[in-house]
Amino acid sequence: MTSARRMLIDANTTPFYHVINRCVRRAFLCGEDKLTGRSYEHRRGWIVDKIKALSAIFCIDICAYAVMNNHYHLVLKIDVEEAITLSPKEVISRWCQITKGHTVATKYMNGEALIDGERMLFDGLITEWHERLSSISWFMRCLNEEIARKANREDECKGAFWEGRFKSQALLDEQALLACMMYVDLNPIRAGIADSLQSSDFTSIQERISALKQVNNIIISPQAPVQSAKNKPQTINQSLAKFDAATHSSQQTGIPFHFADYLELIDWTGRAIRHDKKGFIDNQRPKLLNELGIASDAWLSSAKDFRRQYSGISGRWDAMCAFKLQQGGKWCRGKSSSEALHPNQPLG
Repeated sequence: MTSARRMLIDANTTPFYHVINRCVRRAFLCGEDKLTGRSYEHRRGWIVDKIKALSAIFCIDICAYAVMNNHYHLVLKIDVEEAITLSPKEVISRWCQITKGHTVATKYMNGEALIDGERMLFDGLITEWHERLSSISWFMRCLNEEIARKANREDECKGAFWEGRFKSQALLDEQALLACMMYVDLNPIRAGIADSLQSSDFTSIQERISALKQVNNIIISPQAPVQSAKNKPQTINQSLAKFDAATHSSQQTGIPFHFADYLELIDWTGRAIRHDKKGFIDNQRPKLLNELGIASDAWLSSAKDFRRQYSGISGRWDAMCAFKLQQGGKWCRGKSSSEALHPNQPLG
């Protein structure tokens, strides 16, 4: 039985989620139709532009993205702290960028007095809109509906464009987040349609590297390990979630790693899984793998098969079981993969 989305996504348990959506009827999200020669590459830009626009409205940050030919991946973070601080006027201003709002909200914004009945209605609307602004379900709804309308209009057809509900995975800890972001960013290399991070079009890692090069005048060669970024300032595109390796987890507001360490790891991983370098593993392990104690073969396996290793949850095995129990289920997949990514967790 399909679980309710409110049970699958719980910001109190974890703010990080991996979401995936795929097209139906063999529709092209992007790419080129070899039968007709028609190109749909411009639709990739639709996705990227829309997720950034929605991220500025919703209290949801984009950690990673990859837009492929007939599906896309996002790693999203619910910004609980930002959501808490929103005032009624901010809630109205943001929500009215998505919908027409309501006359009661318009009166409030214009400084007009509300009668008792209107005040009750207003309070209910603010509560509802406030919750929606930190909802991944509403974020995805706004994204998918617009893309579907534009694609159907362009294809001169009607009907469903997306394959049912989007799929989501809860990322319960740092190892799960790191492995999932790596899996998403390396999609084009793993699929054999790109041979370097810089040529991995419409991915967050390409965008981050481009921004880093522009700010620091760094040249990152596909033939050499990434070393030059380590001692450079790391001002990265503000449309994506920041890397924030604060000492104390309570102080972290973004992705809990240094970007230089992430860049080193993804560069190393990308070389190891490239089709033209099958089986190649550099003997010099990246810093993050050593810090987390993850074996090289376990890490490369997660970079290739993260989506298939788990179902809707990834993290320490005991946390996965607790989250599944909270959903009302009794079984979850990925015990061996979890133990490989969390070598110090208690065995169960």
